[in-house]
Amino acid sequence: MNENMERPKEVGHILVVSSPLQGHATPLFKLSHRMAKLGMKVTFLTMGLPEAEAGADAESAEWNEGMRIISLHSGLQVGGGWEDQKKLHGRIHTVIPSYMEELLTKKTQSISGVIVDSALAWMLAIPKKMGLKTAVFWCSNAGCLALGFKIPHLLQSKYIDQDGSPLKEERIKLLADMPEMRESDLMWYFPTDKEIQKSMFHAIKGIVHHMAQADWIIGNWFHRLDPDATTVTPNVLPLGPILASADAAASSAQTLRAEDSSCLDWLDAQPPRSVVYVAFGSTARFSRRQLDELEAALEMSGRRFLWVAWSGLTEGPEPAYSEEFAGRVGDRGRMVEWAPQEAVLGHAATACFVTHCGWNSFTESLSNGVPVVCWPYFGDQMYTQRCACEGWKVGLRLEADEGGVVRRDEIRRRVEEIMEDQIVKENAMSFMGMGRQSIAKGGSSSNNLDYLLKQMNYPRIYSLYQ
Repeated sequence: MNENMERPKEVGHILVVSSPLQGHATPLFKLSHRMAKLGMKVTFLTMGLPEAEAGADAESAEWNEGMRIISLHSGLQVGGGWEDQKKLHGRIHTVIPSYMEELLTKKTQSISGVIVDSALAWMLAIPKKMGLKTAVFWCSNAGCLALGFKIPHLLQSKYIDQDGSPLKEERIKLLADMPEMRESDLMWYFPTDKEIQKSMFHAIKGIVHHMAQADWIIGNWFHRLDPDATTVTPNVLPLGPILASADAAASSAQTLRAEDSSCLDWLDAQPPRSVVYVAFGSTARFSRRQLDELEAALEMSGRRFLWVAWSGLTEGPEPAYSEEFAGRVGDRGRMVEWAPQEAVLGHAATACFVTHCGWNSFTESLSNGVPVVCWPYFGDQMYTQRCACEGWKVGLRLEADEGGVVRRDEIRRRVEEIMEDQIVKENAMSFMGMGRQSIAKGGSSSNNLDYLLKQMNYPRIYSLYQ
């Protein structure tokens, strides 16, 4: 799109409603920027952005290139634990629906379509009763989407009980072109805490039930990555990979945590394809013993590394790494609280990614041709690992010992293997090419987004990455 082209006077206006989880908000924010660049007006509504947590709702007074942000104040001191997340989502249930309904009923807003995060799919009833077009954003992989829609069948066949616990040790084939799913891949599987597992199962079951109301389900993948995904339900629209790299405005996308961009300067000083990037998202938590093993592996490897060792990574109050460790690795290693991840993965110095396999992180890695060492924590991350290692063959898995700890020798061995594995590297580069092609003019994801915007009442459509 020509940036100097005058924006049409009458354009569609989409409301995007996101949960405050980093892996949900980040791709939705990037998608919002893409739609705004295409000429849409976009209001991005969420809760918990830093400016709102200072004590009041933060609402953009002006439109910035067709987009504005509204972040509601949560009124909570929220950490990353399970109970904290439950409190936050309880607050969301109380605050966002009424605010959302008020926005939709204001004639001055003229909102023509609504995109809702899957975690908030129950809110679809509000725009649906007003006759608005709706889409729900599924922030996970296509296999887990198929799993969600298969829950009634799994219950009927007694593969799982009424609370989601597996009753059979059988593998299930959900998509013809993807690996079979084992009981440990069920996205609610949490054997160490049956109450959490039960809560997750019923939450996912409810989410998928509400998603069925949407006109479309948006996925952050591209057609050639998972061709059978559209067989799950006919209204699936793959729009991925949802990236900021082609859009300067979205490259500084709003995040829930302050990013340390100085690590990019450090990467500039490193040789090409020499740095191991280590990051586990915002939900993974490690014991002190496990972090000691990770520290030892990074130190023993002799490799350059960039580690997102943020303050919430540990299960206790202590920092993720010691000053002694920082002193021993010196300039060979860089530890930051949070990193501009897409820029890191797109940097020429980055060789591989040790990751928790969160879908957004994995998509960013795949879209930059970076192979992965898989270290999933829970949920959909387990099946993403299986697809990465067995389906697409762009990664290697780590194996824990009998006590559930991934030992230093295992970490070091896998990092060394992936740094030398030419087949995995070639596969990652191949999928990068496919993904970039899909979002180019005339690509499958570009066409899907054009279609979605046209359906949501936008009169003039431009190519996604023109």
